[in-house]
Amino acid sequence: MIDTLLARIENKELTVGIVGLGYVGLPLAVEFGKAGVRTIGIDVNVDRVAQLNRGENYIQDVKDAELKALVDAGTFTATTDFSSIKHIDAVCIAVPTPLSKTKDPDITYILSVNAELEKYVHPGLIVILESTTYPGTTRELILPAMEASGLKVGTDVFLLFSPERVDPGNPVYQTKNTPKVIGGVTENCLKLGTAVYAHVMDELVPVSSPEAAELTKLLENTFRSINIGLANEMAIMCSKLGVDVWEVIEAADTKPFGFMKFTPGPGLGGHCIPIDPHYLSWKMKTLNYKARFIELASEVNASMPEYVTELVSGALNRDEKSINGSKILLLGMAYKPDIDDVRESPALDVYSLLEAKGAKVSFNDPYVEQIMFDGIMESSVPITPEMLSSYDCVVITTNHSEYDIEVIVKHSKSIVDTRNATTGFGNEKIMRLGAS
Repeated sequence: MIDTLLARIENKELTVGIVGLGYVGLPLAVEFGKAGVRTIGIDVNVDRVAQLNRGENYIQDVKDAELKALVDAGTFTATTDFSSIKHIDAVCIAVPTPLSKTKDPDITYILSVNAELEKYVHPGLIVILESTTYPGTTRELILPAMEASGLKVGTDVFLLFSPERVDPGNPVYQTKNTPKVIGGVTENCLKLGTAVYAHVMDELVPVSSPEAAELTKLLENTFRSINIGLANEMAIMCSKLGVDVWEVIEAADTKPFGFMKFTPGPGLGGHCIPIDPHYLSWKMKTLNYKARFIELASEVNASMPEYVTELVSGALNRDEKSINGSKILLLGMAYKPDIDDVRESPALDVYSLLEAKGAKVSFNDPYVEQIMFDGIMESSVPITPEMLSSYDCVVITTNHSEYDIEVIVKHSKSIVDTRNATTGFGNEKIMRLGAS
């Protein structure tokens, strides 16, 4: 079977299925389609599936024309029907893995896919989990579902973990040219999985097991979380010491060895960094071990929106105003510049905290038209000199490149800058995070 499967994969005679057509799944599906591999996307969102089958794109990192061409050619189709797995040779699972309110892993989506796998698993099926999760998920959850019908992983069916490494909006590293870590349950699993991904990835990084691959992703984002936490705490300390943290960071960054630059901000955002370390922390708790660095970094990073709220209060007090009743404009709701992704964005927390204190809050974001707050849909307001001057305080929460900082500084009454976007302006009405 192995040799037959390898030959079919290498000759592009296989059909690939992508379960979950979001920021990870859809770009991956498009790459397989571009490589000439027939691809079926599976998603539970009926509207999303209908949109894709019309060739209409909703992911910033996917080119509209490329998706339309694949749909028109029949190379890519989308469906809500999991029975398609019966006709699929390799399935990549890219469903969400959020945290519960108690910061425990929420693997509801993975369990739902498991239930479908049990129904439609068949000899020769290759299953690759890409969703970020705790170490052991692939072997402990997916493997039993695949073997429930009596098939043997490594002989009859094949199972791997390969963590997604998507960085939305990155102009250099995208799905194809980001090295792909992959770990199989058995040697045969790894051999077949690497053959599948070889069609769409420039570089493959095989590791010894699914657990090693799972931990690789968690280490990457735990590293970032901890170092961002350090930068955030340094910003607070520098402010108390009367030193500019941005100057300190730039000076430290001149060291050609032993230092990597991280910058502070209003908190952590995105689909990975605020969430992934908690998967590892939760797993270690089950082994009676406390992941101390993770817990401390999370505490510091989670406190930053409240710290930004205090900065806003200080800026308003300087103008003899209180937060209660003040008009405040947030610039940027996406979690990082020049994208439309608001998942876990700290700007959402800043918005809610200011509203809770009685402020009249609005937002502008060139990439985000509307956001739901407490059941009410709020729309992005335009930026004009008149609009800027009508607010008591303007808070720069995301430094989109489209923002004309000179205009913002000139026409705003008071500014709280959490991203060092106003550096060099030296205006007394600016209060910057991490500066005296």
